[in-house]
Amino acid sequence: MGDRKDQLIDRAIDYLLKNGLAGLSLRPLAAGIGTSARLLVFHFGSKEGLIEEVLGEVQERLRKSLAAVASAKSLVAGEAPMKRCWRWASDKRNLPYLRLLYEAHFIAVRVPGTCERYLNRSSLNWIEFIASRLPESIRSAAMATLCGAVFDGLIMELLSTGDLRRTTRALDDFIALLRREHEARTRAARIEERTYKKRKA
Repeated sequence: MGDRKDQLIDRAIDYLLKNGLAGLSLRPLAAGIGTSARLLVFHFGSKEGLIEEVLGEVQERLRKSLAAVASAKSLVAGEAPMKRCWRWASDKRNLPYLRLLYEAHFIAVRVPGTCERYLNRSSLNWIEFIASRLPESIRSAAMATLCGAVFDGLIMELLSTGDLRRTTRALDDFIALLRREHEARTRAARIEERTYKKRKA
């Protein structure tokens, strides 16, 4: 049964990438992926259960792909992990999947109870992922939230306008701000450490 369910998830992902989540109902979805609404309910329990599992699978695939990109050695010297993530996210092969996930976020906000469990889980995972890749001097939940908000906003702008050049430049400017903040906090920590040692001596 697991193989059959996995096949249904794969087909449902393809269907949603083409048709989106808005106004989704089981019968058209079932017809579009070559099955029946009854069988979908059998495997997933409800339309909401199906959506949650499909979005979870999409997110997991993207998370693994993104983690590999962020952790890999950059071909560009000194390139920030956030910039590598941006190149990955703005790739035309990945944008349709991100569009689907962002659509789910907006639906969850507008219609409480829809995609809500997925939204809560994915937001926490995203913040943790970002925080793990920030320099220690600026690593915090608040800074990770800020980075995530900037990244999400720029992806939405890219999806809306298609202006890759402008959104990439905006990201570069934000990364430069982060680097300056990191350098400033590092200098401040060194000064504080030296001052503490002098007082102790």
